[in-house]
Amino acid sequence: MNEHHAIPLSCLPSAIEPPTSSPLRNPITVETGIINTLRANKLLNMVVYSFYIFDRHTECVYVKSWMAAEGTGAAPVLSTSSDDAKLVFGTVFSLRNMVRKLGGDDDAFISYRTGQYKLHFYETPANLRFVMLTDTGSASMRNVLHQIYINLWVEYVVKNPLAPVEHKGGAGVNNELFELGLDQFIRGMM
Repeated sequence: MNEHHAIPLSCLPSAIEPPTSSPLRNPITVETGIINTLRANKLLNMVVYSFYIFDRHTECVYVKSWMAAEGTGAAPVLSTSSDDAKLVFGTVFSLRNMVRKLGGDDDAFISYRTGQYKLHFYETPANLRFVMLTDTGSASMRNVLHQIYINLWVEYVVKNPLAPVEHKGGAGVNNELFELGLDQFIRGMM
């Protein structure tokens, strides 16, 4: 059984509460509470390069970039977000397989670091894969990815009756509240 470590509820400010009867919550209230928790745990003041969500069919359903990684050697003119997403997923898939073969059944792959960036990984019970690329000095972002899943993805995408359940053919997520909440959340950490 995978054990997911979340930020203890006693550490969370009162701004993060279970959803009310209102179908839409204010994304700023949720993100403010999470950001205050991160500040208390000294996880702020880092650089976030990009964020990806892959569905259970390995399709990239969401990608957002904030800053280009300097000195990665990649030619930004020739690279597209689709190509980057395929490379990121291929890397994660290969490393997870290697970690499973070396470490047993327990899924111990959380992150890896290169000289240019650090990749953070979180897989949900529904086989969604959340990936974040940050600077090399950042702490583990597994709890942050878990909070993004619970407080943003579930609230604004899963509970949205107009959002498709499956994103076939690489059709991405198009949800303003999710995008606004994620952008404010990430910019608050930088």
